[in-house]
Amino acid sequence: MPFVKVIKNKAYFKRYQVKFRRRREGKTDYYARKRLVVQDKNKYNTPKYRLIVRISNTDVCCQIAYARLEGDHIVAAAYSHELPRYGVSVGLTNYAAAYSTGLLLARRILHKFNLDKVYEGNTDINGEYYCVEDVDDGPGAFRCCLDVGLARTSTGAKVFAAMKGAVDGGLDIPHSDKRFPGYDNEEKSLDAEVHRKHIFGIHVADYMRSLQDEDEDAFKRQFSRFIKNGVGPDNIEAMYKKAHAAIRADPAHKPAPKKNVTKKRWNAKKIGLAARQEKIKQAKEEFLSQIEAQKE
Repeated sequence: MPFVKVIKNKAYFKRYQVKFRRRREGKTDYYARKRLVVQDKNKYNTPKYRLIVRISNTDVCCQIAYARLEGDHIVAAAYSHELPRYGVSVGLTNYAAAYSTGLLLARRILHKFNLDKVYEGNTDINGEYYCVEDVDDGPGAFRCCLDVGLARTSTGAKVFAAMKGAVDGGLDIPHSDKRFPGYDNEEKSLDAEVHRKHIFGIHVADYMRSLQDEDEDAFKRQFSRFIKNGVGPDNIEAMYKKAHAAIRADPAHKPAPKKNVTKKRWNAKKIGLAARQEKIKQAKEEFLSQIEAQKE
């Protein structure tokens, strides 16, 4: 048998350094994070803001954050589960809901920094490319960069819906129109009408109509929540238009009311020192009285 050199010997393991915890868990792309959070030296301690978009099976989370040594500081956040307050009760993870969540975050953070009157954003939502411009006689636009995490940045992805909503809300986010739905890679142009349909949920309405014609049972099964909440293919666009207007009117966060829940105890309640001493005193007196009764 030929000689085989042992590679992973004691010296190897003594010098082995594990990767960062969030890399080991597969949660953070540090190659991208370094380029998103590292600030120029000549800008000193100026925060470098990021628009963080994370989409789960049940929610769309949008945050504005900046990095510090102790961790990221969240400046403002918006979630799609807040949309029922603005009239969107179903479909909280589709493209239109992601757009509305981005719009809510943009209006909320501009309201926080008193910039909502200066930067109204794009009020004529037609699906075309829009970029906010700094005003000459006032503060500059709030600038941040899109952080998509580990999501695939394919054409029509919902992370770009949240970004488009934030841009139309008045934030300055460097981007192009190449990843919006309706972009033709061969002609190098964006079909704004296709994009507008996705923003207002018209593509969902079209699918609802086609499924209802093809299979009534499948329609009732797949869109049961829509039917329960009285949302049909004819009023989806109006629902999102009202939601956009309501978001611009009042973007502030409203904390949920506290619920008075009486917790069930599984053990005895503490009675305190004084009550415990009184209990011992009564037990002693009772015991002594029993002894006296036995003597008699």
